[in-house]
Amino acid sequence: MRHRRDRVKLSRSASHRKALLSNLSREVIDHERIQTTEAKAKAVKPEVDKLITLAKRGDQHSRRRAMAKLGQDKFIVYKLFEEIAPRYSERDGGYTRILKLGPRRSDATEMVFLELV
Repeated sequence: MRHRRDRVKLSRSASHRKALLSNLSREVIDHERIQTTEAKAKAVKPEVDKLITLAKRGDQHSRRRAMAKLGQDKFIVYKLFEEIAPRYSERDGGYTRILKLGPRRSDATEMVFLELV
């Protein structure tokens, strides 16, 4: 059953939301820590966790699926599979953490750090 399977919309169209999540995922993998809004962090956290779990498998099919999710960025996929995935080989999930920073000064939106554990 698909009850209650709605995703966070983030006030964007489907294509814009997909691009946003892909870009944020790439940035988290590249920099290992990003500052963003709480809503965006909560939306991208499961995506990054799924990508790391996929990378832990390490086979060719997993690489291709990661490439599709990350916009064909070979350098990011290489870093994900060769540097990040081995770091979490003994860990069964929970690869990311959200640290609250407080409200943004201009519009009081809650800001957070999303980082790899």
